[in-house]
Amino acid sequence: MQDNNRPIRVLVAKPGLDGHDRGAKVIARALRDSGMEVIYTGIRQSPQMIAQAAVQEDVDVIGMSILSGAHLEILPEIMGLLRDQGMDDMIVVVGGIIPEVDRQPLKDLGISEVFGPGTTTGSIVEFIQEQVEERAGA
Repeated sequence: MQDNNRPIRVLVAKPGLDGHDRGAKVIARALRDSGMEVIYTGIRQSPQMIAQAAVQEDVDVIGMSILSGAHLEILPEIMGLLRDQGMDDMIVVVGGIIPEVDRQPLKDLGISEVFGPGTTTGSIVEFIQEQVEERAGA
């Protein structure tokens, strides 16, 4: 996965039909400013497009922003596609409007963390750095 000779590579994606990407762009910039290499796929990405981009770009982390309420439909499909590609140990984080009741089921799917409104960019950067470092040491 991650080696110390290159920056952490993060794929930032907007799955589904939600066209609002300001938050994803803010996160992408914060990750980039912290020294990570960010690949932003843009809005309206299908689960297949996201999984394929993760494989092609050899990323360490996938970060997705979902505001549409379709997280329980889209995220299981993405996680299944990643498993099919042998990427079931991928660090996957999601942010957006996700009810508290849905957070544990998402984590049970293999989502590493769910970030809600008001989460600071610094805490997201820190979480990703800690996760990558933890897995590199394993």
